[in-house]
Amino acid sequence: MRPRRADPALAVLTQEGMTVEEAEALVASTRYSGFPVVVSQESQRLVGFVLRRDLLISIDNARQRQEGVVSSSQVLFTEHPPAQAADAPPPVRLRSLLDLSPFTVADHTPMDITVDIFRKLGLRQCLVTHNGRLLGIITKKDILKHMAQMANRDPDSILFN
Repeated sequence: MRPRRADPALAVLTQEGMTVEEAEALVASTRYSGFPVVVSQESQRLVGFVLRRDLLISIDNARQRQEGVVSSSQVLFTEHPPAQAADAPPPVRLRSLLDLSPFTVADHTPMDITVDIFRKLGLRQCLVTHNGRLLGIITKKDILKHMAQMANRDPDSILFN
């Protein structure tokens, strides 16, 4: 399992350092149902996974219920918030949304085993890692396309729900 060269970079959230505005822009620019959370864009060390719906609802709730939350507020998925300037807007703490143990497979996992895992566990997505570093995501749609190719059918002819 290797990322295709033509694929765009992974859409990820960082555990700290992103603003509300950046998180909302990422959600608005994609149609994904969830996002991996990594330590940083550089390291890509996987921290967890957050669902799109939960992220949007929590940001909306924070804007309505938490005094001072603005677009420049930091979005934090850490247990302990980092020190901030006294005049900085309050952060939006979203650690409770984080699935700290999303289902992952190693990059050397054979595809037939991955297909079995999707079938037996009813997964919608599975993160691909190498020594804790996020490499990619396999979705149910990817699995269905793979199965169609193995059955020598046109993968685009399958209806995806």
